[in-house]
Amino acid sequence: MRTVVVSIGGSVVLSDEADALFLKKLTALFKKISKENKLFVIVGGGKIARRYIQLGRELGFDEDTLDQIGIDVTRVNARIITNLLGVSNKEIPHTTNDALKYDLPIVVMGGTDPKHSTDQVGAELAEKTNVVRFVNATNVDGIYDKDPNKFSDAKQLREVSIDHLIAQYGTTWGAAGKNIFMDEPALEIIKRAKIPTFIVNGKRLDQLEKALLGQPFDGTTILV
Repeated sequence: MRTVVVSIGGSVVLSDEADALFLKKLTALFKKISKENKLFVIVGGGKIARRYIQLGRELGFDEDTLDQIGIDVTRVNARIITNLLGVSNKEIPHTTNDALKYDLPIVVMGGTDPKHSTDQVGAELAEKTNVVRFVNATNVDGIYDKDPNKFSDAKQLREVSIDHLIAQYGTTWGAAGKNIFMDEPALEIIKRAKIPTFIVNGKRLDQLEKALLGQPFDGTTILV
C-alpha cells in the first residue's frame, strides 16, 4: 500500500471559530483517502498555539518552553482529529518512531520536540516511509512571491524549486510560533530525501483531495 503524509496547519483545523461541520468533512476525506493509501496526518498548532506562545514570550519564558507549549496545542488538535476519525490511533505519538509502530490505516500526531515544527515532523515521516507524496495543507492557495495576506498583488507560484526556497528561507529553525508556508528545517529534509511535496489550501477540501490523490490541483508543487 502506498503511503501519503499530510501536514495540516492548526489554523485549518481550528481558525477563529470552531467549525464542526468542516472537521467532519475533513475527517471523512481522510478516511476516503485511507482506503487505498496508508495515511499519516500531522496536525499543527495554528493561531491558538501562536497566542499562547506570544503570552509566554511576554511572560519571559525561554524558547524551549514556548516550543513545548506549542507542541501541547498540536497534540490537543491531533486528539480532536483522531477522535473524529474513529479508525486511527487513540494515543497521540510523541515521536515519529512511535507513529510508525501503529498498524492502522490512519495515524494522527502533533509535534514532537522543541525546535521541531510539525512540518519537520511530517517531512521526517515522509522520508522514513518513502512516501508517494507529502502534502502540506495550509490556509493559503500555495506558495506566493510575497505574503498574500499583506499584498493584494501577490502572485501564486505553480511550481518552485526546493533550491530556490532554501536560498530564500534557509534551513535553520528560528523562533517558536512563526507562521510561514513551511518551516525551514523541513525544506532541508525534502531536498535530501527528494520528497515529492505539494502545498495546498486545506480549507478547500476539493483541492486537498486532488493533492492527496496525486491529481492536478490548485496549489504549488515543490520541484526536488
